Amino acid sequence: MEAVRLIAAGRHALAQSRAALDIVVEAWQAQALAQAIGGWLAVTGPPELRGEARGLGEAGGRGCGVLDRPALVGADHRGGDAVPRAAQLTAVSDIRQALLGLGALLGEVGISLVGVACATDEEGLYWQCIEAIDAADESSDRVRGILRRLTVREQGGASGAARDSTAAT
Repeated sequence: MEAVRLIAAGRHALAQSRAALDIVVEAWQAQALAQAIGGWLAVTGPPELRGEARGLGEAGGRGCGVLDRPALVGADHRGGDAVPRAAQLTAVSDIRQALLGLGALLGEVGISLVGVACATDEEGLYWQCIEAIDAADESSDRVRGILRRLTVREQGGASGAARDSTAAT
């Protein structure tokens, strides 16, 4: 499935999540998606984005690691399971749109996790949420870094094309 569609599915699932465990599952899903998109771009993306993309993949992997994976297996009580949506990733057709959507998803995850952390009396869940908030923030920073590089790349291409057209006259 294309990245933008997977991100939209993740944003929808997060918006529908009401229980703390569902929100934690969706946070894990978002980090797995960040890891997959980062990995995809590190291998197949434009060469000047690959280093930043590798960093996004690593940050997403760390984000998955801060959430208690054994507790998440089978934890999705909405009829699904905790198999990562990211496993369905087949393409990143529009890099900019995918990164903008992923950045929005990670921001929404952070906000939702703040709500869970504030509402829980369980110390373990609280600290897991705090670590997951930090991980989502790190992944968001990586997304913004790739977007900056993408903008520079696009502006460089546009100014190069303008130089070429000026030189031809």
